[in-house]
Amino acid sequence: MQPAVEFRGISKHFGAVKANTDVSFAIAKGSIHGLVGENGAGKSTLMSILYGYYRADGGEILLDGQARQIRTSQEAIAMGIGMVHQHFMLVENMTVLDNVMLGSEGGFQLKPKRAAVEAKLREICTRYRLDVDPLAVIHDLSVGAQQRVEILKQIYRSANILILDEPTAVLTAQETASLFEILRLFKEQGKTIILITHKLQEILDITDTVTVMRGGRVIGAVPTVSTTKEDLANMMVGRQIINNLPRAPYNPGAPVLHVQNLQLQDDQGVKLLADIGFTLRAGEIVAIAGVSGNGQSELMEILSGMRLPSSGQVDFQGKALPFAGRSDADGLPRTIRDLGIAHIPEDRLRDGVVKNFSVMHNTILGYQDKLKGRWGLFDFKAIAARCAALMQDFDVRPNNHDLRIGLLSGGNQQKVVIAREVLAQPTLMLVGQPTRGVDIGTIESIHRQLLALRDAGVAILLVSVELEEVRALADRILVMCGGRITGELKIEEFDTTRIGLLMGGMHKS
Repeated sequence: MQPAVEFRGISKHFGAVKANTDVSFAIAKGSIHGLVGENGAGKSTLMSILYGYYRADGGEILLDGQARQIRTSQEAIAMGIGMVHQHFMLVENMTVLDNVMLGSEGGFQLKPKRAAVEAKLREICTRYRLDVDPLAVIHDLSVGAQQRVEILKQIYRSANILILDEPTAVLTAQETASLFEILRLFKEQGKTIILITHKLQEILDITDTVTVMRGGRVIGAVPTVSTTKEDLANMMVGRQIINNLPRAPYNPGAPVLHVQNLQLQDDQGVKLLADIGFTLRAGEIVAIAGVSGNGQSELMEILSGMRLPSSGQVDFQGKALPFAGRSDADGLPRTIRDLGIAHIPEDRLRDGVVKNFSVMHNTILGYQDKLKGRWGLFDFKAIAARCAALMQDFDVRPNNHDLRIGLLSGGNQQKVVIAREVLAQPTLMLVGQPTRGVDIGTIESIHRQLLALRDAGVAILLVSVELEEVRALADRILVMCGGRITGELKIEEFDTTRIGLLMGGMHKS
């Protein structure tokens, strides 16, 4: 049988950056094919060429054995290629139906078309068990449901080749299991799936074959049944990955952060946080575990000054954070940063970087006033040297401080954010989902940085949905459900079943 897709000698350069170099491999029809590699290995660039976003500088793509020119994403869609991006391409204040129809309305008489499309969407949802209401508004849907909407769009467009870029990065374990059921159903119906993910266990669970890329080249392609996570990790980074990193003995110091009876209500009076209380000491990592959407994000936003609590007390080094007397949070994040509280936000693209700024400019965001010289002017030569050293120390690739940060992979963007906050030498570090969408080698690097901060006496509050990350980093674990803390465990008490019950609010320790 002809491969569904075959890449022959694909090369793509962005100036001096070689994103893909002579990439060649085939993807069997009706299979689930994994594509793995470090951040910046060239995976997303290659898929963007297949989807018509970029045009290759050299080589050719064959679909069903025939060489095809794919000049635009519209041409890719017409050829039966669909792509679900890591960051969803949905208009949040529109319905599912309107999002599917967007760009293909077919004239001014929308009512007959809407009825026909709605009927077809309901038929697709039933056939593929997508569980999506076509008349629901996007912002009312969970993250998992929004992803199903993206998949629904591709099926409606008759996609036979489906590219999924980090599809589980923001999904719960239950949503991931549901997604994999859908993908297996696609495979049964003869569709071809290309799965880009950094989660190697998912590769082993769902794929038939996996291709490994490093530095823009193909390192190898192997049947999934004949490989292991360790083998794939070694192929990806070219070295042994250390899972149990060294750390100094647990010896917490004085209290740094004390939260007491913290409450938060939204404009409709819905309680988002209730009776939150805990203490965080110097030289310890306290991790907050829980399914996304249970108050962790709101707690981090309050502690970083992005929003005000409804009531409660937050003390930092014995003094109350300046919430009282404010009607809004304008200017508060800067005040809190100046106190010595750094923040690695959960959503780096929304809150951590400015995509159209250079890497150099992003390395000083939030701290720019401290880098001004005499007469209040910036010494850009010194800032560039500082940025070059930072990129070297944190292995940011490509090492080009003038490059627009939006052109970097997600993992390398995350390295820039972490480097910026670490260089501020904080007393307290707020860390949200530090390794979301990040490759295994970068995960090891980020974990080393956080443990080094902890060993140096920095207090760290970590929010992570990855229980293995919690196990690797935490000294203590707080579990949240429904805006409340449902339990606290020492790391020696780590038990996935017990944590799972607490995450579901089923009992309190």
